[in-house]
Amino acid sequence: MPRSHSEPTPAAAAQQAKAPELRGAEILVRSLQAEGVKYIWGYPGGSVLHIYDALYKQKELQHILVRHEQAAVHAADGYARATGDVGVALVTSGPGATNAITGIATAYMDSVPLVVLTGQVPCADIGLDAFQECDTVGISRHAVKHNFLVKDVRDLALTVKKAFHIARTGRPGPVVVDLPKDVTFNRAPWTGYPETVRMRSYNPVRKGHSGQIRKALGLLLEAKRPYIYVGGGVISAGACEQLRELAALTGFPVASSLMGLGAFPASDRQFLGLEGMHGTFEANCAMYESDVLLNVGARFSDRSIGNVKHFMGRERQIIHIDVDPSSIAKRVRADIPIVGDAKQVLTDLIAAWREAARRPDEAALAEWWQRIEQWRGKDSLRYEQDSDIIKPQFVIETLSRITQGEDVYITSDVGQHQMWAAQLYKFEQPRRWINSGGLGTMGVGLPYAMGVKKGRPDSDVFCVTSEGSIQMCIQELATCQQYGTPVKIVALNNSYLGMVRQWQELQYDRRYSHTPMEAVPDFVKLAEAYGHVGMRIEKPADVEPALREARAIKDRTVFMDFRTDSSENVFPMVMPGAGITEMLLRPGSESKA
Repeated sequence: MPRSHSEPTPAAAAQQAKAPELRGAEILVRSLQAEGVKYIWGYPGGSVLHIYDALYKQKELQHILVRHEQAAVHAADGYARATGDVGVALVTSGPGATNAITGIATAYMDSVPLVVLTGQVPCADIGLDAFQECDTVGISRHAVKHNFLVKDVRDLALTVKKAFHIARTGRPGPVVVDLPKDVTFNRAPWTGYPETVRMRSYNPVRKGHSGQIRKALGLLLEAKRPYIYVGGGVISAGACEQLRELAALTGFPVASSLMGLGAFPASDRQFLGLEGMHGTFEANCAMYESDVLLNVGARFSDRSIGNVKHFMGRERQIIHIDVDPSSIAKRVRADIPIVGDAKQVLTDLIAAWREAARRPDEAALAEWWQRIEQWRGKDSLRYEQDSDIIKPQFVIETLSRITQGEDVYITSDVGQHQMWAAQLYKFEQPRRWINSGGLGTMGVGLPYAMGVKKGRPDSDVFCVTSEGSIQMCIQELATCQQYGTPVKIVALNNSYLGMVRQWQELQYDRRYSHTPMEAVPDFVKLAEAYGHVGMRIEKPADVEPALREARAIKDRTVFMDFRTDSSENVFPMVMPGAGITEMLLRPGSESKA
C-alpha cells in the first residue's frame, strides 16, 4: 500500500519519536520565526485563537492589531514593497477572510510577495455551513499565486515553507494558507523547520535563453529609434543597477510604467517619465514611434498602451523580458520573448553588448534624441500656481523639492492625487513609490504607510491621499497611535471624488453624479481625536512651511488637510479606446504628436 503524503518514512518516524510534540499553533509560530518574520498584521477571531495564544507566549514576532482585516493585508503589502521581504497577515475565518480578499487581490495584481494566514472552522465542520465558515480557498483562488488548506498538523511546517518559497520566487505574489482550528490545536512532533523545499510542479525559469538574448542584442544594435520600457518586474528582481548600466551603455531613452517608477533615476536626462494613460507627451510619443522596443518586466496593459489596434498599427520590433511567461504576448505580440529573471537576463545582455564588435548608428540615435527633445519641449506636465487657491500639483512638486536626496518613502491612495504624485515626484531609487497600480484600490495609502514605517523605521514616510480615499481605512489612525508609526499624511482635499469627476466632466457633459463630497469631517479635529497632529492649509504660501513643520515632527503622525482647487484635472490623459499618442493635454496645447 502506498504511503500517504503525511505518513513519515521509518527513519523519519524514529526521529519524530524522540522529538517534542507541539500544537499546530506553536509549529506555525516557530515556522514564521525560522522564516525571519518580524511583523504580523492581523485581527483576532474564534478560529485563530490558538494562534494568538501562541503569539502571546513569545516575544520574537510582533503582532500589530489593525482595525480592519483589509488594512492588515495592505500593511503587510506595504512592508513587502518597501523592504522586498515577504509580508505576513493573519485573519480569522469567514468575514475575516472575505475582508482580506481586496488586499490579497491588490497584491496579486502588483506581484507583491505575501503570506496570508486565514482561520478556518474545524475540519469536521467544513462544508456544513458552520458559524463563520466560508470557502476561503475557492474565494481566493483567482486572486492568489497559490493557496493551501492544511488538514493535517504534520503537514503544517512544510506547507509554510512552500508558501514562502512560492510567494518570493518567480513572479512574486500572495499565497493563502487556510488553517482549520483543530489543526492549530492538534499536536505533532517538532523536528525543526525544513531547510529546503522542492516542488516538482513549480520551477520558475531564472536564466533567459541565450539564443533569444543574442537575437535581442542584434535588434538593439540595428535600432534607429530604440526605446526601453521598464515595469515593476525590474524592481521585484533587484535589477535596477543592471537597467541603469544598460541605459548608460546604449544611450537609449527610458520610460516607466506606474509600477516601475524609481527603477531609473527621474533626474537622468535619458528618463522620459511616466508612460501610459497619464504619461508624459514625450514618453508616449517615443514609445509609439520607436522601431525597437525593449520591455523589461512590464505588462502592455490597457492603461499603458491604450488602444491595441492603434498601437500595433505602427511597425516595430518588440523584445519582452519577463519572469512570468503568461505575461508575454498576452495583449501585444512579442517578436523576441525572453522568459527569465530580469536581473539575470539584463546581466547577460550587458555582457553580450560589451562583447559586440559593432554599435548602433550614432547619427540615427542623435536624430532620434532631437525628435524626443522636441516632444519634451511641449512640457506636458505644465500647470500654473497663479491664484490664491492651492493647486494640487504644487503640493506634490513642493514635497518632491524639499525631500530630494533624503531618506523618504511615498505611499499613495488611488485617484488624481496618485497620478500627480507619479508624474511630479522625482523618484531616484526603487521601492520608494508604494501604490496600487493594477487593481487601483482606494484606501491603501495609510495602511501602506504603516507597513513601510515598520519596515523602514528611520525613514520619513509620506502618504499622499485625498478626502475620499483616506476615509476608506481612516480607522487605522488608531493603529498608528497604538504602535508608534509616525507617518505624514498629505491629503489633497478638493471636495470631490476627483478622478471620477474628471471623467464625468470629459465624458458625461459635467453630470457630476454622486462625486461631490458634501459631508467631509474636520480632519484636524479627527486627527487630534486619534491623538495625532492636525493641520489645515488653505494658502499656497503656507504649503512649504506646513510640509517642513510636519517633517520636523518625528514622533507624531501628522495629518495635513490641503484645501486644493477642485477644478484641476490630470493631464496628459489618453481617453479610453484612444491611442497613446491621442492625448488630451492642458487646454491650449496641441493633442497629437
